[in-house]
Amino acid sequence: REETEQAKQTAMARLMLVIALCVLPALVSARWPVANPLSLKGRVYCDTCRAGFETPATTYIHGAQVRVECKDRDSQKLLYSMDATTDSSGTYTVTVKEDHKNQLCDAMLISSPQTDCASAAPGRDRARVILTRDNGMVSDDRVANAMGFMKDEAIDGCNKILQQYQE
Repeated sequence: REETEQAKQTAMARLMLVIALCVLPALVSARWPVANPLSLKGRVYCDTCRAGFETPATTYIHGAQVRVECKDRDSQKLLYSMDATTDSSGTYTVTVKEDHKNQLCDAMLISSPQTDCASAAPGRDRARVILTRDNGMVSDDRVANAMGFMKDEAIDGCNKILQQYQE
């Protein structure tokens, strides 16, 4: 009888060990950053023709400051913020280690190093971004729409460029 009781305790201990080995990793993965971080990229341009969109005369800004923020959908409480600076091609990259499944995330312009192209273009000052794996996308890469600053005065040749869009 003592052997039967000991066998029951051993079986119960093994069962608890199996449960712990199955449940604990799930709990840990739910609370820790994702194993493969997401990479968010975007570009910042100077609207040299003041067109409100990119044209063949558009230039890209090196050294522009961008911020990525995620907020709670209901309360609008800020939950995540990361700043980035554009490289020589006007591209910024933000590595996002956390999943922002039920949050509203935006990339937004902060500043331009070009004093004659430092006013954010209306409607092009921010871009909504999806920073979750729970949306069917397999890739770790996310791309934000380009954001732009406007040149104080349009450069020469813009009239000819803009006429092409009217034809």
